[in-house]
Parts: sequence; structure tokens; C-alpha cells
Amino acid sequence: MMGAVVAAGFAAGCTRTDSASDEPTLEKLQSDGKVTVGFAGEAPYSFEENGELTGATVALHREIFGELDVPEVEGVNADFGALIPGLQAGRFDVVSAGMSILPERCEQALFSEPEFNYTTALMVPTGNPANLSDMQSIQESGVRMAAMTGAIESDYARELGIDTLEVSTPQDGMDAVVNGRADVFALTGISLNWMKQNNPDVPVDVTPSFVAEIDGVPQVGAGGTVFRQGDEELRDAYNEKLREITSDPERYLEIVGPFGFTEAELPDPNLTTAQLCEGVPS
Repeated sequence: MMGAVVAAGFAAGCTRTDSASDEPTLEKLQSDGKVTVGFAGEAPYSFEENGELTGATVALHREIFGELDVPEVEGVNADFGALIPGLQAGRFDVVSAGMSILPERCEQALFSEPEFNYTTALMVPTGNPANLSDMQSIQESGVRMAAMTGAIESDYARELGIDTLEVSTPQDGMDAVVNGRADVFALTGISLNWMKQNNPDVPVDVTPSFVAEIDGVPQVGAGGTVFRQGDEELRDAYNEKLREITSDPERYLEIVGPFGFTEAELPDPNLTTAQLCEGVPS
């Protein structure tokens, strides 16, 4: 069920409102008692399990929106590359996918402050026959790489001139490696390790995580919640509650730890969304 979706539209000033009621978005969500989030089925960030929406970003959203007097979180599943277009089209109120904060995305939508730090890993056939370890090793070996459409690993590949097999979901990426359509699938380390742990009989390995480098520059990886342009008030209210969580490692881990997240994923307090939107190097 799609749940409450706020109609697209802008009122005077910077706060998006519902065109029918002229309520600010946050007030409408509070009135409805629920927020609808777009997600792409990437475990352990946001996914469905036994018909229930779950994951680390979903847990954060239940905590934060609950404190904002929006007790229900409902989900709409979409391909990763369709999440921002779906947000803009009003299919959902926010994006719950731990999406990497990148300059080109900041031109299309608003991002919360960072919720997670990222590293990349590689899913390879058992034994890692091509001895892959990072993006450069893929580039040099000429193996076939799979990447999720719209994911940052696809951007890394493009920057390095690596042709990729575009897949819609993490499951499609793993299947591509298993059936030989790809030799490697690149995605965040936390996602690939979760997949391996939950599919122990699948003949794949996951390499140690690494920080990708492009032209010798380590790529800062951090993700957050995505809001529609014009929803600054909603984003700011969200950030205020998020800051209380990320400044308290024990509370942060109580929320996201059950999904495999550790203090290594706790966002750097000195790294801001404003910097990431400007393309700041590490």
C-alpha cells in the first residue's frame, strides 16, 4: 500500500506544502500520522523481510519521525535509479536508502546530514580467481563488472572507464556473478557482507572493504535521507533529531547495530552535507 503521499507543489517561501490543505509538509505528515518512504530493497539499509519494511535507515526513520510525532513509516519499493525521480514525482515523502550524498544529486534534492560512512567492497566468485581488491584492479584486469544503476560504484566505474553491467537490485548483482554474466559486483561493503552472511551456500566471496580512489583522490563516502526540494523545514526538523543520535554512539548503535553497522559507519562529525554537495575531497 502506498500510504500518504504528499502532493508536489510549493508554497510561499522555502517550505513545501500540500496544495489542497496548504499545510507545511511536516504538519501534514503529523496529521496523517505516517510518512511514506521510497526504498530500493538494499539490505541492510532498507528492505522487506517477511512482508515487513525493515533495515538500518528504516530503524532511524522510525526513531526520528516517531519523535516528530509521525508514528508510522510505510514504504514504496523502486529501483535505486528511480528513487529521486519518484520523490520528485510525489510517489513518496522521503527516500530511505542510505543514498550517497553527491553534488549531482544535491542539485535534484535535499539531503539530511550524513547518517552513515561508506566503504566499497567487491563480490567475486569463490576464491577470487581474478585476485581483485579495488576499483583499479578491476580496471587493470579487464574483467566484467556489475554495478547497481544509480549507485556510486557505477559512478566510480564511469570515471575509470570501466564498462559495467547495470543491474536493478543487489540480488541481481549477486546473481550476475553466480551465473557468470559478471566477474565482480561492486557495492558498499556493509551490503555485500550482509548478503554473503544471509546466503552462506552461494558460491561467492566478499573482499575486504576499501576507500575508492579516483585520480589519486580518496572518495569520501557518506549517505543520508533524501527530501524533496522545498522541504527545508522537514529536513531541518529531521536533522535536529538525527544530530542527537549521531552524537551519541551508544544510542546510534542501539538503532542500527542489529543490522550489522558498527562505529566504523558512524558519520564523521566534521564532514557535512554542505561539503559533500560541493564535492569535497577527503
